[in-house]
Amino acid sequence: MSVETARSIILLRHAKADWPQVSDHDRPLAERGRKEAPLAGDWLAKEGLAPDRALCSTAVRTRETWKLVVPKLPARPKTVYEDRLYEASLGELIAVVNETPDDVRNLIVIGHNPGVHALADALSARADDDAAARMNRSGFPTAAIAVVSFAGDWKSVEHGMDGTLTHFWTSHT
Repeated sequence: MSVETARSIILLRHAKADWPQVSDHDRPLAERGRKEAPLAGDWLAKEGLAPDRALCSTAVRTRETWKLVVPKLPARPKTVYEDRLYEASLGELIAVVNETPDDVRNLIVIGHNPGVHALADALSARADDDAAARMNRSGFPTAAIAVVSFAGDWKSVEHGMDGTLTHFWTSHT
């Protein structure tokens, strides 16, 4: 009989982006986003949420967000820039997460809405404290973070799984 490994998936929506005359994929962070992203990193560090691996969308705004978050963490995790996270559906997000190596216990995904919010909802059968109520009340604003814990391997991650939303944070009031 094998013991199921406790894991967590940290879902981070990119910080506030600007709207210059560039393709959506190439939109950079706005000034507000450059202030939000380090706050998200500070919160992760304060909560002791240290990812072993990062999956980051290749969009400019997600890469810039991650670049401002990661210096706040106690250690820099291996980062994989993943084209499939940009404009990913719930099913596509789950497929990418399912490819995570077994030695990863804590995964952070830096992506976009509505996907990150949908993934947090889909993986959370229950929530600690009022995390789900806060997440649903606020939507999933820029630079928001949801953390879902579960037991099992990454291949078992699927819609409706028995995960627990342990944290929801946003710098927005």
